[in-house]
Amino acid sequence: MRAGASPDWTLFALIANRAVMSDKQQQSSKGKTATSRDDRLKAALKANMAKRKAQARARTAGDDKKEKE
Repeated sequence: MRAGASPDWTLFALIANRAVMSDKQQQSSKGKTATSRDDRLKAALKANMAKRKAQARARTAGDDKKEKE
């Protein structure tokens, strides 16, 4: 500790450094969460598109049958 530094300032510096470290840890976990969220959204979108395509094919097949009659 420097000769001119007060104990209060030293305590503040220690607390401030801990806050910075915890912020970094939270950001890295948010990055993982965001990635897994993106993966879930991509999977949900893919499933939704497949479902809609199947519905469109079923409608088209139904229309073809009506036209033949």
